[in-house]
Amino acid sequence: MISFRTDCTGVILAGGLSTRLNGREKALIQIGGRPIIDYIYRVFSSLFNDVILITNQPQRYLDWDLCIASDLYPIRSSLTGIHAGLFYSSTPYCFFSACDVPFIQADLIKLILERMDNRFDAVMPETRYGLEPLCAVYAGSSLARIEQALSLGHYKIQRIFKSHRIGRVPEAVIRSVDANLKCFYNINTPEDIEQAEQILQCGCYNRSCLTPKQRDAGRGCELLPAEITARVVPQESDR
Repeated sequence: MISFRTDCTGVILAGGLSTRLNGREKALIQIGGRPIIDYIYRVFSSLFNDVILITNQPQRYLDWDLCIASDLYPIRSSLTGIHAGLFYSSTPYCFFSACDVPFIQADLIKLILERMDNRFDAVMPETRYGLEPLCAVYAGSSLARIEQALSLGHYKIQRIFKSHRIGRVPEAVIRSVDANLKCFYNINTPEDIEQAEQILQCGCYNRSCLTPKQRDAGRGCELLPAEITARVVPQESDR
């Protein structure tokens, strides 16, 4: 079993084309009076001795006690961030997170790490909406395969690894520690920020968490997990 502290590095992938947020740096968006990256950093530092931030704007993150590194390939892709994290890490494994997930939880990360062994290049959560490659652990031994893919212009994470080399954490197991898949909630729009503030205040998903526009559209808590998951997966292609 992986020793969280010594065998795994926590890697935060900062960046993203936040066109619907007027170009704002997602990691620095304030939720509950704190930047999103602060929520992720606190969870990571409770689990891992080493935390790395991959960003091409390092001067913006000097307030956090972590290692800051940049992509080695001049390509806007989450795969280049995963490559950089594995390259700069000194541990056998790295756990990766997008930078815009304010509700990520240590219990989910532990659940994923506990599934990792030498049969797999990566272990990812899988819900009915697909795999979550930016809430996943990757083996350092996969670095060469990722470099080869990048050199060939292949940027889709899930296409690089053979299916049997990806471990999957089923949705039912995920819900045992995160009943409403709140960990996958990510920020893409001003409405997402407003909703995140409301979720933070009440601590759960229900109709009181929704914005007036969302309530008028008839949305309820049973619909939220689908939307949460669907918003995470597209980040694979752009950061």
